Amino acid sequence: MLFLSALTASLAALAIGSPVEERQTLARVITSCTTPNTAALTFDDGPWVYLYDVSKALVAANATGTFFFNGNNYACIYDADEIKRVKYAYSKGHQIGSHTWSHPDLTTLSWDQIHDEMWRVEQALQRIIGVTPAFMRPPYGSYNDLVRQASAVRGQSLALWDFDSEDSVGATVAQSKSLYDQLVSRRPSNVLALNHETYETTAHQVLPYAIQKLQAAGYRLVSLAECVGLPAYQSVGTPGTPDSSWHC
Repeated sequence: MLFLSALTASLAALAIGSPVEERQTLARVITSCTTPNTAALTFDDGPWVYLYDVSKALVAANATGTFFFNGNNYACIYDADEIKRVKYAYSKGHQIGSHTWSHPDLTTLSWDQIHDEMWRVEQALQRIIGVTPAFMRPPYGSYNDLVRQASAVRGQSLALWDFDSEDSVGATVAQSKSLYDQLVSRRPSNVLALNHETYETTAHQVLPYAIQKLQAAGYRLVSLAECVGLPAYQSVGTPGTPDSSWHC
């Protein structure tokens, strides 16, 4: 009986803080900045060819952007050109976040599938630039409690937005510019803007306009991490060396 009692106590102790309990924790969902007079310009779906021009426009304006990268969307993140783009954005001081591996609607996936989508792109970012992102943007802004639980287990916050340039849903340059005009006219305390680096018109026409309008309105253009006062990364280490395991 003494042995059974000890065994029962041991099993009860193991249950405390178990994966089942941990899974009930819901990740924070960030929908807006918290620091007054800041605007975070974020860019989804890369790395892609227009990243360089997006970065140059930001740097020229003394601004910092936030890039939410996929692992295998427009191209494989392990392709030589993609690796260069990831390294370039990071070297210019922009924040790098996770946008999942293949851009699925996470609410349609199982627990294991959600983790696979998150883990694979996190591993790629650890390998390429040595960081583990603290923020994950769910594709389409779509999430449920299972997604939040998975993000919490992975130590990440979900990052949404409170302004959409609508470039990904067919907005023309004029329409996106008009949306920024309307935003500035409302003059909210802060802005968390969704854009996509994968559109040439966003990189070359909408972004320069948005930068000018926002700065003229008195906003500081900062990373998502700075605008919410949280660390950008869970860890920062040494990048890896490409080998045969770096593939999609």
